[in-house]
Amino acid sequence: MPEPVVQTSTPDANGDRFAPYRDVAARFPDEVLTRATVTDIELPGSAGTLALLVLDNDAGPRRPTTLGPNSLIGIGQVLQSQAERAHRGEIAAVAVTGKAGFLIAGADLGAINRLTDPQDGVLLGRLGHEVYNGLSDFPVPSFAFINGVALGGGLEIALAANYRTVSSAAKGLGLPEAFIGLVPGWGGVWKTPRLTGPKDALTVMVKNPLANNRNIDGRTAYRIGLADAILEPAADPADTAVFIEASAAWAARILTGDAGTVAALEQQRGRDHSDRAWDEAIAEGQAIVAAKTGGYVPAPVKVMELFAAGRHWTREESAAAEADALGELMLTPEFAHTVYAFLDVVQKRSKQPAGAPATDLARPVRKVGVVGAGLMAGQLALVFAQKLTVPVVMTDMDQERVDRGVGHVHGQVDTLVSRGKLNSEQGDQLKALVTGSVSKDVYADADLVIEAVFEEMGVKKTVLAEVEAVVSPECILATNTSSLSVTEMAAGLEHPERLVGFHFFNPVAVMPLVEIVRGPATTDPVLATAFATARGLGKTAVLVQDAAAFVVNRILLRMMGEVQHSFDQGTEAAVADRALDPMALPMTPFTLLSMVGIPVAQHVTESLNAAFGDERFPVSANLQALIDAGITSLWVKDGDGREVIPAETRAVLECGDSPETAEELLVRVQDALAQEIGLMLEEGVVADAEDVDLCMILGAGWPMHLGGITPYLDQVGASERINGRRFHA
Repeated sequence: MPEPVVQTSTPDANGDRFAPYRDVAARFPDEVLTRATVTDIELPGSAGTLALLVLDNDAGPRRPTTLGPNSLIGIGQVLQSQAERAHRGEIAAVAVTGKAGFLIAGADLGAINRLTDPQDGVLLGRLGHEVYNGLSDFPVPSFAFINGVALGGGLEIALAANYRTVSSAAKGLGLPEAFIGLVPGWGGVWKTPRLTGPKDALTVMVKNPLANNRNIDGRTAYRIGLADAILEPAADPADTAVFIEASAAWAARILTGDAGTVAALEQQRGRDHSDRAWDEAIAEGQAIVAAKTGGYVPAPVKVMELFAAGRHWTREESAAAEADALGELMLTPEFAHTVYAFLDVVQKRSKQPAGAPATDLARPVRKVGVVGAGLMAGQLALVFAQKLTVPVVMTDMDQERVDRGVGHVHGQVDTLVSRGKLNSEQGDQLKALVTGSVSKDVYADADLVIEAVFEEMGVKKTVLAEVEAVVSPECILATNTSSLSVTEMAAGLEHPERLVGFHFFNPVAVMPLVEIVRGPATTDPVLATAFATARGLGKTAVLVQDAAAFVVNRILLRMMGEVQHSFDQGTEAAVADRALDPMALPMTPFTLLSMVGIPVAQHVTESLNAAFGDERFPVSANLQALIDAGITSLWVKDGDGREVIPAETRAVLECGDSPETAEELLVRVQDALAQEIGLMLEEGVVADAEDVDLCMILGAGWPMHLGGITPYLDQVGASERINGRRFHA
């Protein structure tokens, strides 16, 4: 990329450093201001006075602090006034921290999305650097006390400080810009590799964002070098004083040159910045971006360009290029789509689930039963025990299965301990919550029992009837079915009103969606308890009506089925599998098929075929032939890493002679998705198109840059081609 043109702001005639940015700030009249309040702290050991800037939007504990231009200017002015105090010898250090639970949650995306002039984006980028450089170049040492969520610009303000502490309880740290359509444009793309080394910087800026926006916690931030010291907080998350006091004491030791603290700091900052580390990180990042996006998404490409070029740039050169990139990316359709998907769908829609009963109807859940001891059941047992901190008991047909299932859960806990996610005491307490039995009598005092047995109607009806015979009248029964009729399961119960569908996605600990399925008799208290339980598990719940495969699997199987049918008709496998590349989906259809498992996909397709017929959900004879032959994947990798179909696999396949081009198949899939979602909305499977978008984003990793599946189908014209109208006005 071209060399950046370095520009610096100059004060106006009145000495106002922020004069160049006030016009763009005026375009944010409704910005929720994050203000910096200064408190002087007398440091121990005669280290002097520390001016602590607490960043708070005064909007209560639930509304995250964010940064717009007015907030940035205000913080910059406070830093400027504190710098004057430092020059007068009144303070020995400055530090920034946040309100309980937050440092800063990032930029105000909703406001930024309203900008229409690329120069405004450039100015916003430069303003961030102007303010943050005030912290980096402060006349006395500067500190950041990372007490909670620090995302995007919120992490970058910490990176701007000379020194950083982090709370061991802090969660939600990262640079997610590649995921949301931007770049870490307030210094993160240049500063991160200089703190962590290029390999870990790549993880924070590219790997994690493109892995469904994964974040890191305080312990990981310290391990990779984003923080210089990790400190313990108070037991009460709302009490920030303990962490602040410990951070101030650490800062005092830095200021006084405490030998042990300085030595530990030097060791913590000894990262690999070698040419080899840079070369490997750049090559890996470029390969990840190509594999994940195919070059169809501009932001990750731009992040890698800045990352690679910034290796040889000065801070000022990188700042100029970052600001230019922000100006360019803020006006892309991908950024606008992401803001809709993130703010309007994931945040707003998930907080107000359509059709959810009043929360005060929910019953307490003090003990959970899990029927089954397989891998899915083990995942459920662990997440219930860990998130709800209640006893969880698993059952299965024999002691060997029970012991294996409980042992697997305990092994997962040990892994969490070994990775520093839990301490040993917490691990022991969590393992004690998960037990097993061969008798369902252990469910007698359970408040909720969820089945996770084989996806076959007869099996599920049998175990639900067995559980109902031993549980209390108030106990809620839940099924984790992914495709079967909750209505039919309920028909075999004495009290069908207590049954609810509670469909998790795999892996349970990672996937944030739960489809809550209301049967015809499910009562409001049962439904309210299901929603409250999902919230307690940290999941987003969407109410769906009882229809085959509900939302996510129905849409995915329609998509996969169209690709499979095209292949069966004669389209080359490589063409069929790559035809959807312009969507930049998390994985190709045949890769998804292998991950789900061919037998599972075929089983769900058969359920959908029984419900909706051959025209929309044909059952593939080729997939059945693979199942019958014991073949688990269409592809294997050859010696060069290329995906090929082995001769023995081709031998069992029968394909037609009517191939399609990739472009034809892409349109075919778009039209099929528009048809299926239109029918789902007509059937009332969910309340609105936004619920479909929410399900697909959280349950299938539908790319944010497409804005959700229904806006995408509007954009490409499929909605009007098939349904005669758009999903969104």
